[in-house]
Amino acid sequence: MEFELKMPRLGESIKEATILAWLKNEGDRIEEDEMVLEVATDKVDSEVPSTVSGVLKSILFAANDVVEVGKTIAIIEMDDATSSAKDTADKSEVTEKKKTTSFVKRKSKQKKAITNATQNNNTFFSPLIIAVAKEKHISFEELARIPATGKDGRLRKSDLFKYVDEGRPSQFVQPTAELDPTAYRIPQLNLDKGTGKIVKMDRMRQMIADHMVYSKHTSPHVTAYVEADLTEMVNWRNEHKVAFQEKYDCKLTFTPLFVEAVAKAVKDFPMINASIDGENIIVKEHINIGMATALPSGNLIVPVVKDADNKSLAELSKKVNELAGKARDNKLKADDIQGGTFTISNVGTFGSLMGTPIINQPEVAILAIGIIKKRAEVIETEKGDEIAIRSMMYLSLSFDHRVVDGYLGGSFLRRIADYFEQFDTNRKL
Repeated sequence: MEFELKMPRLGESIKEATILAWLKNEGDRIEEDEMVLEVATDKVDSEVPSTVSGVLKSILFAANDVVEVGKTIAIIEMDDATSSAKDTADKSEVTEKKKTTSFVKRKSKQKKAITNATQNNNTFFSPLIIAVAKEKHISFEELARIPATGKDGRLRKSDLFKYVDEGRPSQFVQPTAELDPTAYRIPQLNLDKGTGKIVKMDRMRQMIADHMVYSKHTSPHVTAYVEADLTEMVNWRNEHKVAFQEKYDCKLTFTPLFVEAVAKAVKDFPMINASIDGENIIVKEHINIGMATALPSGNLIVPVVKDADNKSLAELSKKVNELAGKARDNKLKADDIQGGTFTISNVGTFGSLMGTPIINQPEVAILAIGIIKKRAEVIETEKGDEIAIRSMMYLSLSFDHRVVDGYLGGSFLRRIADYFEQFDTNRKL
């Protein structure tokens, strides 16, 4: 019996994946849970296992092909034992396919073609509607195109089931959008781009470019700056880094110290830990700190330290080292880069004095940390003003002015600098 191996869903918002390489060839024997191919999706490389045992009969897509989630990518000739175990599950799928085929034929006879669909203004859906939609694999965009008969344009359960019974006529339809005469449009200028070696962007660089342009277009960026004296933190870290590694078997870098202080400041100013959904501000329940990290290819990725405010320094250090190692080895998983609520970009790693970072959407702020540089500074002592050598650093915060005003952004940034400067040098490992 033949089994269709489909492109799996490897993330909540992922709709397609690129096949990197097939680990098996046509005619090869495959055991259940054995890896069949490698795919790239949303900056992360993943391996796809087989859910059945049998022989790989045919491969339907080649390496570098971009395939939609849920599409059949290979055919496996199942063993008899596996085949019988799949019979019950397949019956319902066959019935659903027959319904879909019947619907397509019926619509073909009527010679009707739907080229566009209207969008419902009300995009609130009850938990029941969402549960049914997940079961039927209906996206929120498709839900918004279903004719609604409830109060204030709400979608009712009967509306949804009626739509499903009709064969989901708007499943592959793009909604029509009214042209906004006030909207800004990029002028099509015929600029002289010059000549030289042409280097095609890889898939990740294209995604980064799109994300950055979207962020600048969406959020009105404002950047604030402060300077912090990190002398006490630097001295404590240099004094304890060897003992820390011996005790916890991981390096004590500055990054977990920065993450610890930023998480405390976010807790003090929860409106920084937010995102925008239309006219609503979503203040996040968890403090998940993203760390902009350079990959061997030169591209950037943002692994996330989940619940950073609830972790000890040792736990933060282990997590930071783990994520940095995965990034270097290109082994980050989808879950490692999802769920961030605030991002830190350490531009000082590259020798930069300071930076003006672009917000990592859908967050509302991002912190850039410059290089730690020793300078002669005037400090106040019991004897009066004196000149001393201090370890100084610039911090810059880019924030979304739709949500974060100057007072909130400036106060939050100053609080981070205060936590850096007021580092407890008597803390124990």
